[in-house]
Amino acid sequence: MSCERIQRASSCLNYNSCIVLFRALLILCLAAPLGADVTGCACDIARPETMQARECGLCREAEAQPADSPYFFLKDNNPRKPNRLLVLPRAHGKAQDSLSAMTPQQRLRLWTAAIEKARELWGDKWGLAINGDNARTQCHAHIHIGKLLMGIETPHFIVVAGAAQIPAPTDGTGMWIHPEGSRLHVHTNEQITETVLLR
Repeated sequence: MSCERIQRASSCLNYNSCIVLFRALLILCLAAPLGADVTGCACDIARPETMQARECGLCREAEAQPADSPYFFLKDNNPRKPNRLLVLPRAHGKAQDSLSAMTPQQRLRLWTAAIEKARELWGDKWGLAINGDNARTQCHAHIHIGKLLMGIETPHFIVVAGAAQIPAPTDGTGMWIHPEGSRLHVHTNEQITETVLLR
């Protein structure tokens, strides 16, 4: 076989490999969910027409709950996340409905409920995640509950003794939390955090 013929066969294989890789990347990009813009949330229970927007879906779910419930659990309705649960406050906040807008008591109640449910479901392998404002697709505040993926730990975290010490992000970023012995590792200043949890 001549050198020219070998070179052409090699180029053809590289070209075909590149096309296969390009198609795979294109499919992944098209399959990714498109985020809603929650930085300008207009969900307002006093104006029902605003509640029809896609990003108000969890607000509608909250309205369907008993008024005296401080929080409620909801299975993630994304079929690609069968192992994911959400915990949400029943009350609505303003704009992006962030945890920082809640009182410390409301946050503590929500974190405590999330941790208890996570332990019940996943033992000591649980994780909690809140996406940042730029990555969220829903206006209503919510915490993702799931099994923490193995080997996901990063060196960027703070250690807290319990739910009462979990900080409230005030800059629109998200966080993810998991147990480490008797303490919690809180990973802050991230946008997309739910990807640390089993889908």
